[in-house]
Amino acid sequence: MNTTQRDRDLGTAYAMKPSTSRTELTSVGRGTPMGELLRRYWHPIGLATDATDIPRKVRALGEDLILFRDRHGRAGLLHARCCHRGTTLYYGKVEEDGIRCCYHGWKFDTEGHCLEQPCEPEGGLFKDKVRQPWYPVRERYGLIFAYMGPSEKKPVLPRYEALEKMDEGEFVEADDSSIGGGGPAVIPCNWLQHFENVVDPYHVPVLHGSFSGPQFTNMMASMPEVEFEMSPRGITVRSIRKQDDGKVFYRVTEAALPTLRVVPNPRVAQFARVESIGWTLPIDDTSFRIYVAGRVKKSGDIGRMRSKFNGKFWWDMTEQEHQQFPGDYEAQVGQGRLTLHSEEHFGQSDRGILMIRRMLSDQLDAMAAGNDPIGVLFDQNAPPVEFEAGNYIREA
Repeated sequence: MNTTQRDRDLGTAYAMKPSTSRTELTSVGRGTPMGELLRRYWHPIGLATDATDIPRKVRALGEDLILFRDRHGRAGLLHARCCHRGTTLYYGKVEEDGIRCCYHGWKFDTEGHCLEQPCEPEGGLFKDKVRQPWYPVRERYGLIFAYMGPSEKKPVLPRYEALEKMDEGEFVEADDSSIGGGGPAVIPCNWLQHFENVVDPYHVPVLHGSFSGPQFTNMMASMPEVEFEMSPRGITVRSIRKQDDGKVFYRVTEAALPTLRVVPNPRVAQFARVESIGWTLPIDDTSFRIYVAGRVKKSGDIGRMRSKFNGKFWWDMTEQEHQQFPGDYEAQVGQGRLTLHSEEHFGQSDRGILMIRRMLSDQLDAMAAGNDPIGVLFDQNAPPVEFEAGNYIREA
């Protein structure tokens, strides 16, 4: 018996084969399969208040961009690298009708048109022949959305019933601090490691219950009976927990394309339809952040959904406390900046993970065949998208 065979029989790490990741599902750059799929949808890239007369750095889908708002109130999203000599527009100056590069003064409007070339004869005789790369933006729900895909495939920006139909006293509030990510605003691992977590209800009673102590409510602490189903939008997860009073706690969560986490309040503040929607924005292949918009009655209600661990917010904990009371951040970042898919061993409880990967693979196949992926809308008069998600109580 040779050394490698002996180590394999003993199960030692020495016998492990080279590990691989499913980069066709994780890589988000232009020209990659998933990058092209994600570019067929609108993505939030900031709060509406982020667009001001001070240039702001934005990184989304592996691209470095600059967000600003001209004096006419128009938001613009341009590639950071000036098309003249390549310096960043971050150091530019926002003027009435555009942003002026600090290096040689070329000025661009919100759609990248070159308005002035002050170092050139007559203010720029060829300014109409150059254009700064730009992306269309729309403002809704307190967020700025960008479309970063092919112009001939640009869909309408969807509306969502959960953010359109207000209950008494409600208004929509937006948050950019990655509520639901379990840690800081920017989370240093691949976006899919978080998106898959949305369809993994079994981790809740373990990670958020018996292991780190009840982080939400005792109603969430028991192991659920779970049904998974493909929907026209993505994956629907229905969790059933029988209560001591004989009633049934029925919780529905959805993961919808492109990166929507439609997760009702885990604190179960009320039994009703989902209160908020989160968008998992891939910054690049090894980091992401979450933008949230939700119905609230008081300013700051979205932030009050944030988990505490041993009574503390994530950023107030010591390293020892992070180890003792881990949450979603530790579990997902603990997989590595990009998890090794070849090292996974799935069980029955991982059906949701397998379904979401199958769904993403199916959409890649659909695009390769020249079809549009699911959830893309082209009808300006399409009704708001309705989700089943919510916390409900039912008779047994």
